[in-house]
Amino acid sequence: METSSLVKFCLRTWGANSYGQLGQGHVEDQSLPRPANTTSLRAPSARLAARALGGGGGHSVVITGNGKVFVCGQNNKGQLGLGHTIDACSLELCPSLRQKITNVSCGWDFTLLLSDTGQILACGSNTFGQLGIGETVQHSANWLIVHSIKEPVVSAAAGLRHSLAVTASGFVYQWGTGLFSHAKRVFTVSTVPSHFRSKLPCLVPGLVEKGPGMVTAGMAHCLYLTEDGDLFMWGSNKHGQLASSDPFVSSPIPLNRCLLGGEKIIKAWSGWTHNVIQTESGRVFTWGRGIYGQLGRRVSANQNSQLLSHNLVAEGGSQEACLPAEVKVLSGAKQIACGSEHNLAIVGSCLFSWGWNEHGMCGDGSHTDVLEPCLIPGLNPLLIGCGAGHSLTLCTATTQS
Repeated sequence: METSSLVKFCLRTWGANSYGQLGQGHVEDQSLPRPANTTSLRAPSARLAARALGGGGGHSVVITGNGKVFVCGQNNKGQLGLGHTIDACSLELCPSLRQKITNVSCGWDFTLLLSDTGQILACGSNTFGQLGIGETVQHSANWLIVHSIKEPVVSAAAGLRHSLAVTASGFVYQWGTGLFSHAKRVFTVSTVPSHFRSKLPCLVPGLVEKGPGMVTAGMAHCLYLTEDGDLFMWGSNKHGQLASSDPFVSSPIPLNRCLLGGEKIIKAWSGWTHNVIQTESGRVFTWGRGIYGQLGRRVSANQNSQLLSHNLVAEGGSQEACLPAEVKVLSGAKQIACGSEHNLAIVGSCLFSWGWNEHGMCGDGSHTDVLEPCLIPGLNPLLIGCGAGHSLTLCTATTQS
């Protein structure tokens, strides 16, 4: 997405801002989209518009079209990768990076970057081994390469305190012990599968030869979408986010396509405890926890807590919160982004938001949860991203003749 002389771009941000993660030069929450301070993005080294936006518990990352990385917000664990642990209220360039970066995924207090050569770079907290470098450091304010994955990575994802990656050959790796406490409720400590307790990238069993695909991570669950359009899920199922009756799933299980009308899945996203997918025809489905409206559809309290039997899942039974159900207003969405419990979507030329809104991250000027996708007026969105409690969008600001 290159910036031409005829188009100007504006980065707008809103929601939680306790650490300056909105990049507006202050630390006050905003319930309406406001321009971020993009002075640093106007430098010659950043002349191309953003290609990826991401956010964590209290920080934000902007990847420009030419692979530069700009960051702001909370930096107590070095999650901004600036070589120090001082918070930043405005976007700052990461000057030490020499690689061209293509994508970003943020955990609660750590950050993963993906380079154009397929390397993963990580910084921030490593308390749970989520950086994939073993136990050598507790946290790092400098970018570290995850060397133990020997072939190019095509997709990487940061959960709350764990990480995922898939390589060009279709090998799926997991690291970080963020799911270990959940696994201990099912296994004894000595029998917890290795991919839930490793602080170095560890192969996830049962996913051999599924193709490169993509990964996404929730608070305590994992998703892997194959190149053939099949979705595999594992981890915590406390809120029905794995569409299973088991409270914890150790080995990846597939989502039955009959629940989607037999369609392939082309994209997948996850919040902390909910999932969003898009099928080949453009239909959008959600399932998992829905008490804040994060499913974009009305769900009763008993539906939200009910876990369905394997037989019902296999038969494509009733459309409860823990089974995928379509959100028709999102059909044909160009992009979707999930925060912890809120979401954004670009449909046509419009920006929609829904879900948890305590800090104003739905951008409607209120702090009331938004139960169904709601239009955020006055924006021409090109790119979207979410942090745990904040939102970002790159917009067309002005078009000149």
